[in-house]
Amino acid sequence: MDHTDLFSAVAATGKAFAHGKRLEILLLLAQAERPVQDLADAAQLKITTASAHLQVLRQAGLVAARNEGTKIFYRLAGDDVAELMSLLCRVADAHRAEVESTRRAHLDDTGLRMVGRDELMAAATSGRAMVLDVRPANEYAAGHIPGAVSVPLEELADRLAEIPEDIEIVAYCRGRYCVMSYDAVRLLAANGRDAALLDEGILEWRSAGLPVTA
Repeated sequence: MDHTDLFSAVAATGKAFAHGKRLEILLLLAQAERPVQDLADAAQLKITTASAHLQVLRQAGLVAARNEGTKIFYRLAGDDVAELMSLLCRVADAHRAEVESTRRAHLDDTGLRMVGRDELMAAATSGRAMVLDVRPANEYAAGHIPGAVSVPLEELADRLAEIPEDIEIVAYCRGRYCVMSYDAVRLLAANGRDAALLDEGILEWRSAGLPVTA
């Protein structure tokens, strides 16, 4: 039996992943439902370009949409889409050397302490660490690591007085390639805080089936 048609149908979904900006849009939608304008602004795209990418993703069954007045809101079609994206990133990390070299070029982790999820949960539960979510407030509200405190990166410099000096601060953001948490840790360290970086973001946290608070 020739399964070409079946595999071709499956491949159409994979093809939708084959663009960096579409992956970025999926990462943004993994944080919270968004209207087209917000997605375009966050991904630094023109509205027409963002809409075109969204149509490709929608036709592939990866995103869903709803109307509210004159606005169209997009969301991931299911949690399995986030899981697939997280897996794609892990596979690329493991098997393509240029992914790691590019990550290091854009996200220099020299001198930063990386914390895994088990260490984070143990430290947070015992009160030895504060978990800091540096994403925009609307993304935090849509779902965050239990116990995490919201201080968006753009507000962090003005809100340093709220950050304890006697415990470690572990920052996280959208995913493992999210620059905001790197910037936050460097800012905190420069201001005398004991700061570390969670080695994943909310995308990977959700994909692992770990609890999320909204």
